[in-house]
Amino acid sequence: MNEFFHRFASAAARWVGTSWAFITAVSIVIIWSVTGPIFHYSDTWQLVINTGTTIITFLTVFLIQNTQNRDARAIHLKLDELIRSIKAARNSIIDLEDLSDEELNRLQKQFQQIHERGDSDNRSDVNEAKKRAMKKTVAGNREEKQLIRR
Repeated sequence: MNEFFHRFASAAARWVGTSWAFITAVSIVIIWSVTGPIFHYSDTWQLVINTGTTIITFLTVFLIQNTQNRDARAIHLKLDELIRSIKAARNSIIDLEDLSDEELNRLQKQFQQIHERGDSDNRSDVNEAKKRAMKKTVAGNREEKQLIRR
């Protein structure tokens, strides 16, 4: 049953996101609008579109939520695998989605501090790299000039 629902939900979510689904929805609204004068804009006429859109929206929310939950779980597992495979990474951050909001806020502040420290380190690394490149260029120019003189 779960596999059937997953396949159905995935297919439905893919279809709902297509231009054909949008065109179908717009067509239904246009047909409903055009039939207004025929049904004298009655309460029943209004109830048809209200009930139809409510049912479709209600069911679509569950289908899309199922697909998003599955995608999010797959992304978390992929990220966990990447974290696990990098020796310098902290394996303790695997399964962060299970932490409380306070714990996540604390961890976010730690990463902001690391980022701030890293930016200055990166700037100095970039400056050092530029200096080395300049030295190589100057040295290369000297060698070229010496070769030309010979």
